[in-house]
Amino acid sequence: MKQVLHSFTSNNLCMEQKKPVGLWIRVSTDMQGDSPKHHEERARMYASMSQWDIKVIYRLEAVSGKSIVERPEFKQMQKDIKAGYITGLIFSKLARLARNTRELLDIADYFQQHQADLISLGEKLDTSTAAGRLFYTMVAAMAQWEREEISARVSASVSVRAKLGKCTGGAAPFGFQWDKEANQLIIDEKEAPVRKLMYELFLETKRKKTTAIKLNKLGYCTRKGSKFTDTTVDRLLRDPSAKGLRRANYTKSRGNKKHWDVKPASEWVFVACPPIVSAELWDKCNHFLNDQHSKQKKRGKLSDFLLAGFIYCVCGEKMYVYHSYPVYRCKGCKNKITVEDIDEMYHSQLKDYLYLEDNGAKYKAEAAAMLVEREGLYHTLSNELKAVNDKAHTLLEMRFTGEMTPQTFVEYHKPFEERRAQIEEQLPQLEGEIDHLKIQQQSVDTVLQKAKDLYQSWPTLGLPEKRGIVEMITKEIIVETEMVIVRLQNLPTPHLSQNGGNKQRSFTDS
Repeated sequence: MKQVLHSFTSNNLCMEQKKPVGLWIRVSTDMQGDSPKHHEERARMYASMSQWDIKVIYRLEAVSGKSIVERPEFKQMQKDIKAGYITGLIFSKLARLARNTRELLDIADYFQQHQADLISLGEKLDTSTAAGRLFYTMVAAMAQWEREEISARVSASVSVRAKLGKCTGGAAPFGFQWDKEANQLIIDEKEAPVRKLMYELFLETKRKKTTAIKLNKLGYCTRKGSKFTDTTVDRLLRDPSAKGLRRANYTKSRGNKKHWDVKPASEWVFVACPPIVSAELWDKCNHFLNDQHSKQKKRGKLSDFLLAGFIYCVCGEKMYVYHSYPVYRCKGCKNKITVEDIDEMYHSQLKDYLYLEDNGAKYKAEAAAMLVEREGLYHTLSNELKAVNDKAHTLLEMRFTGEMTPQTFVEYHKPFEERRAQIEEQLPQLEGEIDHLKIQQQSVDTVLQKAKDLYQSWPTLGLPEKRGIVEMITKEIIVETEMVIVRLQNLPTPHLSQNGGNKQRSFTDS
C-alpha cells in the first residue's frame, strides 16, 4: 500500500506549467472612470500574484459592450481558448466583458466547455478557484431555466401547428419536399425511388449495413451528399411517412442543437401524406427491425470512477483506467494503483485535511491582516492622490490669476506631478493584490467546508454528488512509487516527514 502525502496548493504545481491567460481591456465611450492603462496594470498584478503567464492582451478601447460577439478581438479570443493558447481571461468587471446578459451566459458556457476560466476583478470572481466555480453552476442554472422557458413556448406552438397539419419546422423527410403554398408534404421525384428501393433491398437482405452498402455501390447518396450508413437506413425504414403517415410533435430538443429526446407516444400527431411504399411492405420491414433489436444484447453501463481525470503518474503523464479492470495505469512507466485503493485513500485523508481548520484559521487570519494592510495603504494613497490633485489645482488657479510667475509655478508644481505619477502607478497594482487576496480568502473557506461536507456525507452521497465536490476542491493527485500526493485548491501546503515512524505536519504557504 502506498503512503499518502497530503498537499494543498493552487499555483505552484510540480506537474503543471504556469497557467497561460489573456487580458481583456475594454473601455467604451460611455464608461467613465479609470483608464485602459489602469485596468491593464491591475490585471497584470493579479496575474503576477497568481503566478500566471500573460500570453495576449485583447484591446477594445472606445467600443460599446452592447454586443461584442462580432468583434474580431472576441473571435480571436475564442480561437485562443479553443486552441488552448490561453486557459483564462482576466478583466476588470463583467460589464467590461459583455453588457448583454444572453452573450454573457453564452461566453460562460463556452469557457466552461473548453475548461477555461473567467476572472472578474470587480466582482471578485475567479472560476479557477473552488468558490469561483460556483459561478458556472449559477450560470448553467440560469441558462437551463431560459432554455426550458423557450422550449415550453415553442412546444406549445408546435403541438397546435402539428394538430392543424402545418409544418412544425425542420427539413422534409427523405423522399419528400414541402409545398409551401399548400403547407403539406409532396413526393420528391428524385429521392422517393431511392427510399422505395431501400425497403425492397432490406426486405431481401434483412441487414441494414448490407442495404446501405448496396445503395452506395449503386451511386445513391443522402440529401447532403453523404454515403448511407446502417444508422441512416434504420431511421428511414422506421419513419412512417414512407407509408403515408407523417409523424409530428414526437421529439424534443435538449437545446444543444445535436441531441433530442422522443416525447411520450400520447403527444405524437399523425398527419396523412402521399405514400412511397405500401403499408404492407413498411410493416414487414419494421417487423424484422424490431425482431433484430430485441435479440441484440444490451451493453452494460460504462463504469464511472470518482477521481478520473485528476490522477497523474510521478512521471507527469495522466493515468487512466483501461479495459474493464478497475486500475489506474500509466502507459509510460507502468505505474499503477487500484481504483478502490485510491478512492479509500482520498476519503481517509479528508479527515486529516480537516486538521487544517485550526491551521487554516491561522492562515486566514494572516491573510486577513495582509488584506487590511493593503486596503489601508490603498485608501491612504487614494486620499493622498486627492490632496495632491487639490494642491496642484490651487497652484494652477494661482498661475491663471497671475499670483504666481511661470518659473515659480514650474518649481512648485513639478513635485506634485511626480508624486501623482507615482501614486497612479501604485494604485492599480494594489488593487490587483487586494483582488487576489479576497478571492483566495473566499476559496479557502469554500474548500475547507466542501471537504468537510464530503467526508461527513461520504456513505450517503451518490457518485454524481461526490464527483461534483471532488471537481470543486481537487487540483490533482500524484501517484509516486511509495506514496500518493493529494493536492487541494487554494490552501497552504502541508509538508509531511517521518521521524521514527511518527508523522509530523508543518504548514507553509504555497
